[in-house]
Amino acid sequence: MPAPEESYGANTVVENICRLPPDLLTSTCQHILLYLQGNTSGIDSAEISQTFQRADVRLDHKTLQSIISFLSFTFRSGGKSNLSPDELVTKLEGGSSKWSKCCLQVLHGVWGQHGALVHAQQEVRTMLSVGKLVDMDWKLGMAVSSDTCRSLNLPYVTLLLKILEPSGQICQRSFEMTIPQFQNFHKEFKEIAAHMETV
Repeated sequence: MPAPEESYGANTVVENICRLPPDLLTSTCQHILLYLQGNTSGIDSAEISQTFQRADVRLDHKTLQSIISFLSFTFRSGGKSNLSPDELVTKLEGGSSKWSKCCLQVLHGVWGQHGALVHAQQEVRTMLSVGKLVDMDWKLGMAVSSDTCRSLNLPYVTLLLKILEPSGQICQRSFEMTIPQFQNFHKEFKEIAAHMETV
């Protein structure tokens, strides 16, 4: 389930997680889970770092980030797959032999409390996710031959859109419009932009 980190192997991250006191691990997990439930705007690594320092646990920035990334990925994947606490622990044990019993008990407990809510939020995000327009390009052309078009030698506009999908992939979409269609599209696009500026 958890993907190995590039510079930190999965076992190294697991060992670092297992070194945390149970209350600090619980606090860190809850911070991440609140974000994954949609209750906070992000995972504040500076706040987590301050919590670690108050507990006299010293970790370098890279180690802390790897722990947060690993737990975030684990909980997000568990939410998407709708894993039960037992299934989550089984997946973690299958990914690394370095887990301590105490650490797995903490993860089992917090996932039991928050897993269903994370799953519900992941379902909502999947349903509401739309692509983001990254780039738009256009070119003017002239139809000189066609199997389907009767009127040739008319200008047309080809739009090429680059869209960032919710999965993270960038896809390209293109379509053609007549000049009047393109002018209407341009007018509507300007109206949309004007409305967005007032929001």
